[in-house]
Amino acid sequence: MDINWEVPQPHTLKINVSSEHIDVLGHVNNCEYLKWMEQVAWSHCEKLNMTFPVWQKLGYAWVARHTEIDYLLPAFESDGVVAATWISENDKRISMKREYQFARESDSKTLIRGFTRWVCVNLQTGKACRMPKEFAESFDVDIETAG
Repeated sequence: MDINWEVPQPHTLKINVSSEHIDVLGHVNNCEYLKWMEQVAWSHCEKLNMTFPVWQKLGYAWVARHTEIDYLLPAFESDGVVAATWISENDKRISMKREYQFARESDSKTLIRGFTRWVCVNLQTGKACRMPKEFAESFDVDIETAG
């Protein structure tokens, strides 16, 4: 498998497409990609040792402000999909941008590209706020992953 990722070393997660992911048109339902974007983002957070319990201890969390997805090619039942993510921007104040690229394992073709703009919130107030240094450091743009 030789996928042409947009960045050198994104964080990846393998997804196996099953019948529950398929819509009436016979391909993966668009909503599934959004769920998978969340799954690969959480997987990346775990790799960074920034799980939700850590967020709770710090008193902060990320909430999605804006998401865009470009659907390029369909995926079908039994396809293997490789979901990739990376942090492309972090203003070290209130927001970061996480990008995504999903590819079909069998032919390495890109299925979707997208991004989510995340905003830091205080868990007690639910309001947007300046991110703690732990978020600024852990969710930093990595020269190896951001192109």
